[in-house]
Amino acid sequence: MLAPYAASSPPTAFWAALDTAQRAALRAAARPKTFPVRAPLVYQGDESDHVIVLERGWAKVTSATEEGHDVVLAVRGPGDLIAESAVLGGRPRAATVTALSPIRSLVVPAARFTGFLDAHQDVWMLVTGTFVQRMDDADRRLTANVTSRGPQRLAMLLVDLAERSVQHVPPAPDGSIEIGPPLSQEELGSWMDASRETVARALNGLRREGLIRTGRRRITVADLPRLREFAKEAD
Repeated sequence: MLAPYAASSPPTAFWAALDTAQRAALRAAARPKTFPVRAPLVYQGDESDHVIVLERGWAKVTSATEEGHDVVLAVRGPGDLIAESAVLGGRPRAATVTALSPIRSLVVPAARFTGFLDAHQDVWMLVTGTFVQRMDDADRRLTANVTSRGPQRLAMLLVDLAERSVQHVPPAPDGSIEIGPPLSQEELGSWMDASRETVARALNGLRREGLIRTGRRRITVADLPRLREFAKEAD
């Protein structure tokens, strides 16, 4: 079983890992599309006829339970590839992806995307590696939900989001990092399998420790090294 938390550099986003020629070829196969806040990019259960590359903006990945509740599974950001597993697996989409902020994207029809992969064999390995990384991340998250307390689980999420956010927006002069995706307490709770009340208490505790600052749908990590150490603390 994977460790519930392991400090490591965040993986390079799909788009950033492509070279100039590969980006040009994929852009030529795509059409640009924008999505406003709260707009769905893809729906769970739909046919898989295209993939999406996020150029700008953040989105949440959710899955509907049998009881009708939406569970947050992941957050995707600039440069990430969306809906590729359903296209390559030839199956309906397993989750809904919804814009958390205004999004600019490239939409690539399924046939053109697979043709692009056939013409650029090294990108096949990149896509496979991305899939494996996401499976590992999901396994770590599930393990943490069982073995770690609420404050540590929240700290793990915030460390991950801060490390990803700083790849796109530099830290403030004081070293603080504003987290890119504007997640509500309910969304954070769904992602870390905790109630809104648990998230609120954990946020208050992290604020008292001077690790974060918060506003409405805004979290700023004030001290990433200390937050990372807090996330690794045992029960």
